[in-house]
Amino acid sequence: MADKTFLNWPFFDERHRTLSEELEAWCAANLGAIDHSDTDAACRALVAGLGEAGFLRHSAVDPEGGGLDVRSLCLIRETLARHDGLADFAFAMQGLGTGAISLFGTDDQKRRWLTQTRAGAAISAFALTEPQSGSDVAASTLTAEEDGDDFILNGEKTWISNGGIAGLYTLFARTGEGPGAKGLSAFIVPAGLPGFEVVERLEVIAPHPLGRLKFTDCRIPKDALLGERGQGFRIAMSVLDVFRSTVAAAALGFARRALDEALERVTTRQVQGAPLFDLQMVQGHIADMALDVDAAALLVYRAAWTKDSGAPRVTREAAMAKLFATDQAQQVIDRAVQLHGGDGVRKGQKVEELYRDIRALRIYEGASDVQRVVIARQALAMHQGG
Repeated sequence: MADKTFLNWPFFDERHRTLSEELEAWCAANLGAIDHSDTDAACRALVAGLGEAGFLRHSAVDPEGGGLDVRSLCLIRETLARHDGLADFAFAMQGLGTGAISLFGTDDQKRRWLTQTRAGAAISAFALTEPQSGSDVAASTLTAEEDGDDFILNGEKTWISNGGIAGLYTLFARTGEGPGAKGLSAFIVPAGLPGFEVVERLEVIAPHPLGRLKFTDCRIPKDALLGERGQGFRIAMSVLDVFRSTVAAAALGFARRALDEALERVTTRQVQGAPLFDLQMVQGHIADMALDVDAAALLVYRAAWTKDSGAPRVTREAAMAKLFATDQAQQVIDRAVQLHGGDGVRKGQKVEELYRDIRALRIYEGASDVQRVVIARQALAMHQGG
């Protein structure tokens, strides 16, 4: 059983503890029935189930008023990741894919789209990465040219989660107000428009829907614009500022599950007539794993609490949380695999699944080395500012 004592930390209110209990019960009752052999179908079922149960209401703002609670987002992602990586993915993309609408959408855009995604009736996607611009968002080349009452999209996006099954895409395109980051804008693009193709489905080590998108003279109306022209880079960074902490929370969930699996293994596996746990070296591994989990949790929920407390930006806190939680989760899971011996790399074992699940989190929404750059720059700015 995963340690829940962290829920008594002063970061949380009673509503967060209630949310955790309700989600635990839902996971126990529902996730065992999800068939992972068809990833697309599994994601559709997970989104529908999370929506029906009411958990997706936390993924986006209420169109009638209210804001995002980052602690709730993190708690949900941590809990889902501990139970099932694909369930975490399904929830996370409903939030990330509509984050720009939550933060910058008009009332009409919120009512039209968030009503659907919060209910699980539509699947969302966040289309930022391009073949030649991953971490370097300012180098994006997909264009949106104004033509009468429309914009015309031309170019490609790739590594787009939910690419191929999403009903709406938050897309970032170059509108030309200035060079680099100054010339990007954000749009809401429904699936199925003429000139919008999913030209490739991408397979990765931890299966989830992933695609390459191509736009050829694809027309979208001007009211698809999110925020103002030229605000695209700011919008993207604002979304990541909120959701980057939740990536750290998912890594924390994976790490907690790995620690639980390792404890079960070393207390039940016999070596020379005694539990594996009796070996001091094994105890050392368990201690390091427990330390990494608690340290990651402190960073994750500090970032979430800081944002919920009204901080306009948590760039530094979110970068620290994501860097530490994802990198250390990789190490925690690796130790769990090692403690399982040959069983640790056997297909179908939970620790083998976790080993594949964790790797992408150190890349997407800002790779680990990018987070180091962010943290260093923030430290310098604070030093120079007094």
